[in-house]
Amino acid sequence: MKSLFKVMIVLALFFASTFLILKFSGLVTIEKIEYWLNWARNVDTFLVILLVISLLFADLFIAVPTLTVIILGGYFLGPLYGAIAAVTGLFLAGICGYFISIRYGYILVNFLIRDPEERNKASEIFLRHGAGVILLSRATPILPELSACMAGITRMRFSKFLLLWLISTVPYSVIAAYAGSVSTLENPQTAIFTAIGLTIFFWVSWLIFRRNLTSSMS
Repeated sequence: MKSLFKVMIVLALFFASTFLILKFSGLVTIEKIEYWLNWARNVDTFLVILLVISLLFADLFIAVPTLTVIILGGYFLGPLYGAIAAVTGLFLAGICGYFISIRYGYILVNFLIRDPEERNKASEIFLRHGAGVILLSRATPILPELSACMAGITRMRFSKFLLLWLISTVPYSVIAAYAGSVSTLENPQTAIFTAIGLTIFFWVSWLIFRRNLTSSMS
């Protein structure tokens, strides 16, 4: 278990570092994202779709406020196109993280875990409990990218990963995009309450999952 946590912590630190860099550099802020989307809407709706997809895909490499982007996408594009853009962006991020980790993840694992038997045990543990991690990965920032990379590193069956990722992504995107579509800058209550509700739901579910996981391993 310690070996698995070692890999996950290193990956989490990498993703967290991008969050800190962007936060203190001010390169990507909510205000800038809103400005970019508003500018894109004045040019062409298709450009807004591409921008939403690009921002959500970029979340694999740099910390992007995913829920905010999806809500703003719903506001600027409407519920249907907002949801399609969100699902597409998150889908591409997850698939890319999975396949990059399959191709190069062994380098990190071999460096952190020298014992082949320990590497196999770490993979077995994630493959046994990783479904819950992926399904509830929207509970916190970093966790979605981390779970996609861990699925690739441990070579979780692609069809299984894809199904879990879509179950986690599609309802989340549809709900957030719809909330954005029925909100306005003057009346943002629906978007705010939806963001709070989704966060609480995933947080509580994640805490229950962690408690059950800890109990089963003790």
